[in-house]
Amino acid sequence: MSEEIEGQIAPEKKRLDIKKLLKSVLAFKSSDLHLVVGSEPQIRIDKELRALNLPVLDAKDVEEMAYSLIEDKQKKEFEEHNELDFSFELENIGRFRANYYRTIHGIACAFRMIPIEIPTLDEYGNPPIFKELIKKEKGLILVTGPTGSGKSTTLASMLHEINMTERRHIITIEDPVEFVHKNNKSLFSQRDVGSNTASFAAALKYALRQDPDIILIGEMRDAETIGAALTAAETGHLVFGTLHTNSAPGTINRIIDVFDGEAQAQVRAQLATSLVAVISQTLIPRIGSGKVASQEILITNPAIANQIREDKVHQIYSQMQLNQQETKMTTQTQQLLEFMQKNIISKENAIKNSNRPEELIKVLENL
Repeated sequence: MSEEIEGQIAPEKKRLDIKKLLKSVLAFKSSDLHLVVGSEPQIRIDKELRALNLPVLDAKDVEEMAYSLIEDKQKKEFEEHNELDFSFELENIGRFRANYYRTIHGIACAFRMIPIEIPTLDEYGNPPIFKELIKKEKGLILVTGPTGSGKSTTLASMLHEINMTERRHIITIEDPVEFVHKNNKSLFSQRDVGSNTASFAAALKYALRQDPDIILIGEMRDAETIGAALTAAETGHLVFGTLHTNSAPGTINRIIDVFDGEAQAQVRAQLATSLVAVISQTLIPRIGSGKVASQEILITNPAIANQIREDKVHQIYSQMQLNQQETKMTTQTQQLLEFMQKNIISKENAIKNSNRPEELIKVLENL
């Protein structure tokens, strides 16, 4: 724990004010705040948890802070299900995504900090190909990666770019809504699953009647949602979605495997026709401080589409390695090597975060 953190938040015996705590935590540029009974409040900075110099929380501390942020309806839902996902904004402080859950010792809370100002694609350091992808009239663009890999920020930046340049109707279906977009050239209809619609699948069913140009699906969790997304992408809409997968080819397998054997051939055909790109990313600590997004990029071309259709997904990775200046694809291994050569990340963190560590180690040994 740094002296800076110790110096700025001093221990006190009185009950903590969650709003003041969240405001203080933002000053450390952390990504998350955790409140767990039996521990001081802890924050995450550059992937590492750091305990704040505050009193250890008891069950009453956490319950009071948790319930001070929610309405009676949300309290009832939490007490019935012992889980609650929601997002909220505190005036002059910031926007947050929250998850409440129960442990053996009482309520626990996890808060994710969400920037109110949405970064542009250039500010977020995304490659130029992203600006080409968002100009597509139809198809499916997937941004994948583990929890905390920056998927939401990448998608928000892509939609923000469209908002600045195109006149489109954009429907977002999220659980919960994270980044709130202000209408510029585009028109946004943002829907919160649970509050504004019963489910992703229900919202998608009716979305096609709401004259959208673009649909964002916060998470493609099940066959019904994935099927509806593929149909929307096939019928003239640009669809953005997310999955918790660690590689671009692995994403295609995950989608296909969600369906029963008899339906898989149809799904492969739909993917071959509608898939535009898969961006699989992870956040890696920079040398010094901060994080950088490592992005594996698959862009569907006739060869890739044929491999999907013919159930040869295992050959896609090799295809991604060919003629990359022309195809504008990249593998994670190649980007990690580039980051190491530019002294952006350490070798240790590159190997730790690689989705193909054996391949990376072998390449490093041959350099």
